[in-house]
Amino acid sequence: MAPQPARGAAAAHSLLRRTRCSAAANLIRPTARDFSSAPAGAAEPQGAPANVAGVKPGDDELDVAIVGGGMVGLAVACALSNMPLTKHLRVAIIDSSPALKSRGYLRKDGVPDSRVSTVTPATISFFRDIGAWEHIIQQRHAFFGKMQVWDYTGLGYTRYNARDVCKEYLGCVVENKVLCNSLLLRLQEQKEDIEKMIYPTRLVSLAFPSKSRQGTAGLKSPSTEADSTGHTSEALRRSNLVKLDLSDGQTLYSKLVIGADGSKSNVRQTAGIKTSGWSYPQSAIICTVEHIAENDCAWQRFLPSGPIALLPIGGNFSNIVWTMSPEEASRHKSTSPEDFVKSVNHALDSVHGPHPNSSSLDRYMERLFSGIGDTAASTQECFEVPPKAIGLISDRMAFPLSLMHSHDYVSKGLALVGDAAHTVHPLAGQGVNLGFGDAAALANVISEGVSVGADIGDLSLLSRYEKDRKAANIAMAAVLDGFQKMYSVDFGPLNVLRAAAFHGAQFISPLKKNIISYAMGDRKSPLFS
Repeated sequence: MAPQPARGAAAAHSLLRRTRCSAAANLIRPTARDFSSAPAGAAEPQGAPANVAGVKPGDDELDVAIVGGGMVGLAVACALSNMPLTKHLRVAIIDSSPALKSRGYLRKDGVPDSRVSTVTPATISFFRDIGAWEHIIQQRHAFFGKMQVWDYTGLGYTRYNARDVCKEYLGCVVENKVLCNSLLLRLQEQKEDIEKMIYPTRLVSLAFPSKSRQGTAGLKSPSTEADSTGHTSEALRRSNLVKLDLSDGQTLYSKLVIGADGSKSNVRQTAGIKTSGWSYPQSAIICTVEHIAENDCAWQRFLPSGPIALLPIGGNFSNIVWTMSPEEASRHKSTSPEDFVKSVNHALDSVHGPHPNSSSLDRYMERLFSGIGDTAASTQECFEVPPKAIGLISDRMAFPLSLMHSHDYVSKGLALVGDAAHTVHPLAGQGVNLGFGDAAALANVISEGVSVGADIGDLSLLSRYEKDRKAANIAMAAVLDGFQKMYSVDFGPLNVLRAAAFHGAQFISPLKKNIISYAMGDRKSPLFS
């Protein structure tokens, strides 16, 4: 039975202790060399994977089978296809979604989709390294350099500015379909026939190599064992691969299966990998609204029922992510568009409490901390009222919120990425960035394995990926879970404590810069380090 939310911090700590990670996790940012050039001294791989006993692998035999063609699964495929040491690998994407047939730029003048992601500068660097970002900039996207976060009590607020850390932007809001489409366009550039790479079907079952077979692999040459046992070389080769049965009747064999099939991962469940987590007593409503003028700032206000975020998506449009109880979500979904827009404007304005105002405490704290490090540019910025929404231009979608983390990310011949390995609360928009971090790290590990001639499905190799990512993902999950709990209680002393936290983040410049760098993917901790 899932632990209760009140035990969130302890459970997150327990998860961290269970991890096999022995060193601090690496951040998402890969170097350009990882995805564009071979390591120094490494030989360029020659042709297709080696044959066994002179038998050429069949068309149904793969190096990598990616189950799930969403953003993270496509990112893994794109990274592998872009790296000199892995571009020769036989990679398949297994997903029945019609969206994988998209092959052209999406119009910028259409109505923005409600499903968006806020990608960090670290994720943007990854997309640039694999050659996909140039396709995103040809479609709708919205960079933002400012962000304002405040509490419904009116006791405090924090302003963030990209100039605080000498950057041009804090992040970029992109529709999920644009991210997927850009990755597909890049794959099309890399592969002569992308259609042969995509299997528009569903996974039915997985069969992993038996331990006895794994234990004897390499003790005898395949041809010798075939002669002594009567098995063909093809059967022996396939006995060391993962078998995938598909819903259209096809059967594939692969050295490595990557589960990128979401939080209810069929791959994870079939592999018997356990998870820990819990459901939040909250749902999130997402939709697109329109303004009179363009919005260039990300806004987030913490309400008693959960945060509401207003994110720029380009033009006069913004995306709404509003967390509330499931009952409230059901009610807000069924109200008229006009009433919903009124509710959004109230939630972002003065409902539950007044606007934060500068006070003698603000001026005192500004003077007190002015000598600590270089003063952040946003320290001098006053509270601003968010732009009003004037219309609802999309359907409202609601989904329940939960936290989930897999006990293991890898096993022999298997790796999990993205939501298949972990889900977090959406209040900071970090979920997909964690997934892209997984994609970058796993592609690098596979490349390292190829460079030394290792089996890319070997557990000792894949464990490097788990060590790279597990601690970082758990740490982010714990931070977001802590915020969710801290802002879900309306209690006088706690309200004062939250106000103090806002004041600290606003006026202690080194702390503010660390928080920004952590959210951007440049640091391992939001606190001093």
